[in-house]
Amino acid sequence: MKRINGFSLIEVMVAVGIVAILASVAIPSYRDYVTRGKLTEAYTNLATQRVKMEQFYQDTRTYTGACQNGTVAPKPTDTNNFKYTCNIADQTYTITADGQSSGGLANFQFTIDQANNRATSNVPSGWKKSTTCWIRNKDGSC
Repeated sequence: MKRINGFSLIEVMVAVGIVAILASVAIPSYRDYVTRGKLTEAYTNLATQRVKMEQFYQDTRTYTGACQNGTVAPKPTDTNNFKYTCNIADQTYTITADGQSSGGLANFQFTIDQANNRATSNVPSGWKKSTTCWIRNKDGSC
């Protein structure tokens, strides 16, 4: 009797099942990891802009006129991931980073103001907000 080498259909199906289970865990984790990596762009740009705003204030004793091209505090450049806006009054400001759907960050919104108050104003479903920090994980931790 000649023995046939190879895999049976059952063995192949078990291997496919194992790969499917591993993929169902790995793909969402990887997606969250990539999202968290993109969020650092907003943290960096907002913190850098705050320093520039304070430099502008030291020179002029007002925030009015900041976030304009040609000043020491030009507004951060919009990217595929975030769009930046500056709301300025004479002695106060709020800088906002709004996540863009083209970068896969729709519904994320981070803010910073003249008192260095950081907040996560909006997040996609499944993420938790924070009024005291910029979140870094789905659970709302900072």
